Amino acid sequence: MIIYGVALLAICTLAGVIVGDMLGVLLGVKSNVGGVGIAMILLICARLWMHKHGGMTKDCEMGVGFWGAMYIPVVVAMAAQQNVVTALHGGPVAVLAAIGSVLLCGCTIALISRTHKGEPLPAEPAAQVTPAGGR
Repeated sequence: MIIYGVALLAICTLAGVIVGDMLGVLLGVKSNVGGVGIAMILLICARLWMHKHGGMTKDCEMGVGFWGAMYIPVVVAMAAQQNVVTALHGGPVAVLAAIGSVLLCGCTIALISRTHKGEPLPAEPAAQVTPAGGR
């Protein structure tokens, strides 16, 4: 069942690449604009929706969790392939996108920190420890 998590990641990645390519065409940039980020957002939304509606088994959740953790190095590797100098010379889109994303993230973090009540997590039950070699 772990393969379902990988399949969900693949579907989200393909959808993100397609949407990123369409954004690139709409903005007049000859590259994918935010496809990997869109794919990650789709993966998060799909996982939450499936978990809420009972479609996420434990094995599927393990597959999504594993590849979700592996996604960050993939994003870094994909970003390293892009030519930032060419993007900056090609127009102000890259600079505006960077400034906009930093401002949006900062405002989102400020909003969450002001509206979140900061309730502590419930205590976990203590685990039973058995002596070494005993059953």
